[in-house]
Amino acid sequence: MHDRRRLIEDRITRVLAERIRPQVHRPVAPLQVEAWHVAGGQGEPVPAAQALRAAYGPFAVGDPWGPAWGTTWFHLTGTVPPADDAGPPEVVVDLGWSPHSPGFQAEGLAFRPDGSVVKGLNPMNGWIPVEPGTDVDLYVEAAANPLVLQPHPFLPTDLGEKTTAGDRPLYRLARAEICVRDTEVWELAADLDVLDGLMRELPVEDARRTKLLLGMERSLDRLDLADLPGSAAHARAELAPLLARPAADGAHRISAVGHAHIDSAWLWPVRETVRKIARTVANVTQLLDEHPELVYTMSSAQQYAWLEEHHPQVFARLAQHVADGRFVPTGGMWVESDTNMVGGEAMARQFVLGQGYFREKFGITCREVWLPDSFGYSAALPQIVRQAGCTHFLTQKISWNQQNVFPHHTFRWEGIDGTRVFTHFPPVDTYTAELTGRELAHAASNFRDKGATNLSLVPFGYGDGGGGPTREMLQRATRTADLAGSPQVAIESPSQFFTAAETDYPDAPVWVGELYLEMHRGTYTSQARTKDGNRRCEHLLREAELWATTAAVRGLADYPAEQLSRIWKLVLLQQFHDILPGSSIAWVHREAADNYAAVEAELDELIQDRLRVLTGAGDAEIVVNATPFEVSGVAALGAGPASSNDAPVRLDRIGDDLVLTSDLLRVTIDRAGLVSGMVDLTSGRDVIPDGERGNLLQLHPDFPNKWDAWDLDEFYRNTVRDLDTVADLQVEVRADGAAVVTVRREFGDSNVVQTMTLSPGSRQLDCSVAVDWHERETVLKVALPVDVHATDAAYETQFGHLRRPTHTNTSWDAARFEVCAHRFVHVSEPGFGVAVVNSATYGHEVTRHEATPSGTFSTVRLSLLRAPRFPDPETDQGLHTRRYALVVAPDIVDAVRAGYRLNLPERHLTGSPIEPLLGLTGDTAAVEAVKLAEDASGDVIVRLYEPRGARAAATLHPSFPVREVRQVDLLEDPMEPDGLDLHDGSIGIRLRPFQLMTLRLCR
Repeated sequence: MHDRRRLIEDRITRVLAERIRPQVHRPVAPLQVEAWHVAGGQGEPVPAAQALRAAYGPFAVGDPWGPAWGTTWFHLTGTVPPADDAGPPEVVVDLGWSPHSPGFQAEGLAFRPDGSVVKGLNPMNGWIPVEPGTDVDLYVEAAANPLVLQPHPFLPTDLGEKTTAGDRPLYRLARAEICVRDTEVWELAADLDVLDGLMRELPVEDARRTKLLLGMERSLDRLDLADLPGSAAHARAELAPLLARPAADGAHRISAVGHAHIDSAWLWPVRETVRKIARTVANVTQLLDEHPELVYTMSSAQQYAWLEEHHPQVFARLAQHVADGRFVPTGGMWVESDTNMVGGEAMARQFVLGQGYFREKFGITCREVWLPDSFGYSAALPQIVRQAGCTHFLTQKISWNQQNVFPHHTFRWEGIDGTRVFTHFPPVDTYTAELTGRELAHAASNFRDKGATNLSLVPFGYGDGGGGPTREMLQRATRTADLAGSPQVAIESPSQFFTAAETDYPDAPVWVGELYLEMHRGTYTSQARTKDGNRRCEHLLREAELWATTAAVRGLADYPAEQLSRIWKLVLLQQFHDILPGSSIAWVHREAADNYAAVEAELDELIQDRLRVLTGAGDAEIVVNATPFEVSGVAALGAGPASSNDAPVRLDRIGDDLVLTSDLLRVTIDRAGLVSGMVDLTSGRDVIPDGERGNLLQLHPDFPNKWDAWDLDEFYRNTVRDLDTVADLQVEVRADGAAVVTVRREFGDSNVVQTMTLSPGSRQLDCSVAVDWHERETVLKVALPVDVHATDAAYETQFGHLRRPTHTNTSWDAARFEVCAHRFVHVSEPGFGVAVVNSATYGHEVTRHEATPSGTFSTVRLSLLRAPRFPDPETDQGLHTRRYALVVAPDIVDAVRAGYRLNLPERHLTGSPIEPLLGLTGDTAAVEAVKLAEDASGDVIVRLYEPRGARAAATLHPSFPVREVRQVDLLEDPMEPDGLDLHDGSIGIRLRPFQLMTLRLCR
C-alpha cells in the first residue's frame, strides 16, 4: 500500500477547520446592536441595574470598542424564527477574539432585561441559548481585557496599569446574529475530532491507526461539501464502527473533572477576577443543567464569596448543584495561595477560613487540597493539610521542573514532622485540559506509576476567564469513555478519583521533604513591597489577636472577631500565588500596597487600643513582648519593665578599622564599610572567615530566558559586581549605648545607605539597607560569609525548619541554587552556629567555599531586590528598606528566637505590667497563636509547635480559670489527644519533632 498518510491527514485538518466547524452554526436571522461605553468616571465597572437603564447608541458589527480595561455594554435585539429540525437556535457573538489565548482577552456576560444572568461569552464559548419563535432582548457586559501575554511573550508592556494602557480601542465586534446549531454537523465535527486526535497519537505501525485514517477518508468521501447538513449523517455512519470498538483490557483510566483554574489576580486586577468568576460559573451552571454527566470542581472560598456578594442569583444556581453533588467545592483554602512564603499561622488560616466558609454555606468539609499552579510546596504542608481535615493533595506544577523529572505521579508525601498525605500529580501535565487525543495519550504514556496502578486525574476546562468546560469537551469525554486505542475517560469528582486511586495503590512510594519547583525562583524576591506588607501584616495580626484575647479574657474589652476575620481574609487573598510571589501586573501590586498600608494602620490602632486597656494609667516604663520567648527580662506574651545591666558598646579606631565591642561581641568594620571580623567573646570564635568580608552588597545581571518576574536563571551568577566603594561613612554611639555605623554607596542610577548596629548585651549585628533603586534587569544580593564547616543549612518554614544540602553532589542539589526561608537561615557545626535573620526577605542561598589553609566556610546570601520588566515594567523602582541581622546562634533555638524578635519588635509604653495570658515551662515550644475560638464561645485557642526538630515536654500555665482542656485540629474540631497529658490540674504537653498542637481552653 502506498503511503498516503500525510495527504489524508491534511485533508481531514482542512475540511474540519474550513468547512465542517464553520457550518455548525448556520445564520438564520439578524440582530440589532446598540452599545453603551462606560466612561471611566462612572465607577466602572458598573452594576447591571445601572447599565440596563443607560442610554444606548447605534452600533454595528465591525465597529471598534474597548480601550484596555474598559467596559462596553451591548444591547442585542431581534426575533428567533420558528423551530428548525436541524437543531436548536442560539445567538452567536464574537467580541473580536483572536483564535488563541482563551481567558486572556475580551470576555462577556449576558443578561436578561430583568438583570438575571444567562451565561458567559468567551473565545471558545460564544453562544447564548434562545427559544424558537421568541423575541431576543439581551444585554452583554463586555470587558476589554488586553492580551498582556502576547504570542511573543515577556516583552515589557504598559498594558498592566489602567493609567498607562492608553485609550485606543482594542477590539471590533466581529459577529452578532441568530443561528441554528446543526446537530448532525456538530456531532460529525466531534466524531472526526476524536478519531483524528486518537489516530495521530497511535504508532505509525499500529494497524488501528491505519484503520482510523482510512475510515475517516471514507467518511469525507461521503460528505458533500456543498450540502453538509444533508450529507453529515452519511459521513457519520462511516465513523460509527470506528467509535464503537471498545478499549483494551488494562487501558489507562482517566478521571476527568470539569474545572476552570481562575487566578484570583495575575494579568488582570482583582476586580476583573470577580467578573471572571461570574462568567465562568454562569457557563458551568448552564452546562450542568443540560448535561447530567458533567461534574465540576472549583476551589477558593474567596471566589465563592465574591460570587455570593456580586451575583447572588448565580450563586444560588451554584448552591443547588452543590447540593446535588455535581458542583464540587474543593481545596479547603481561602485562595490557592503561595505555600513557600506564607507564614505558619497564615497557612493555617487559609484552611480555617476556607473550610469554615464551605461548612457554613454548604455543610461540606473539603478532603482534597487543590493547588495545581503554586510555585513549589513547603515541606510543612502535609501536617497542616491533615490537621485541616484534608486527606489528599493535588498539584501538577512540578512537571515544569527545568532539570529533574519527578519520579512519581501518585505517591505519599511526607512532611517535616513525619505526617504523610496521599498525593497525585496529573500526568496530563496541565490543569486546563481540553480532553484532546494528544492530551489523553500524553497522560497515559507519561504516567510514571505504570504497572503499579493505572489511574490518573485530568482537570478539563478553559481557565482564567476562558469559561470552563465546553460542550465539545463533553463530546470528547463521551466518545473516549470506552474507545480502542484511547485511555478510558470517566467524568468523576476528585473524591471519587482519590478513593479509587488510594485503594488501587495502597503501597504508593514515599517522597520526603519539600516539593521544590526548579523554576520561578525569582518569585521569592520580586515586588519587595508586597513581601514587606505580607510579613508585617502576618505579625501584626499575631499581636492584635494576642492582646485582644488577653483583654477579652480579663473582661476589659470585647473581642473584635468580625474585624479580625475581615482583615485576615484580605491578607489571605493577597497571599494568592501570583500576588505574594510578585508575578502580577502593576495594577495588582499597587492595590496590594494600598491594602497592606490600610491593614497595618487598622491593626496598629487595634493593638494600641488593647494595650492601653491592659496597661492602664500607670507611669512606669514597660516593654511589650509579643514573642514566645523572654526578651530583655520580660516574659513571653506579656509586658513589664526591662532588666538590663549591659555596658554601652565601646568604639575604637585601630588603623583604618572601626572596632565595636560589647560584652558579647567584637565587630571590626574596615575602611570599605564591610565586616572583616565578628568575634563571639563567649567562645572566642570569629564568625567571619579569614580574609573574607561580610555585609557585602553584590549586583548581578538578571535577564532570564523567559518568565521575567518569575525566574532567576542560574547563569546570573556568572557575572558579579561587588559594591565596596564608599561615598560616605559615619559612626556614632547612641544614648542607649548602641554603636551605629552608616555607609553610603552609589552605583548606576541608584544609591544605598547601609546601617550596622551593635547593641549592648546583643549577640548579633543588626543591619539595614535603605536603597533608592533604579536599576533594570538586575538583582541585588548581600553576602555574609561565616566560618562554619557545614554540608547543610536549616531554613525556617511553617512551624519548623527544613534542612537543605549546601553542596551540589546531585542534580537535585544543584537545582536548589535559590531557595525560600522565612525568618532565619541557620548554619552550624557541633557546638557553634550562625544565623541570618530577616524582616521580609525570602530568597536565600548558602554555598560552600574552600578555606585557607584548609577546610571550608559557608556564605549566606540574601536576595534583596530584583528589577524584571514583565509583567510590570517598573517592578520595585524607588525606595526600599531591608532589615536583617547576623547572629551568633550555637543552637537553632537561638535562630528561632532572633527571628521572632526581629519581626515582633518590642513596644515601649508607660503603664502597668501585663501578666501573660499563659506561660510555658520545660522544653522549648513556641506559641504561634493565641485567639478566641471561631465559634464565638469565648474559649481560648492556643496554637504551638516544637521548633528544634526534637522531642519536647512542657507544661502550659494559663493565668485564667480553665474549665476544660481539649486538643483540637486547625478547624477547632475535637481530636484524639496526641501529646496532651492532663494530670492533677496541670496541662502537660509532649511534642514530637516539629509537631503542631492546637488546644482549646474552655472557660
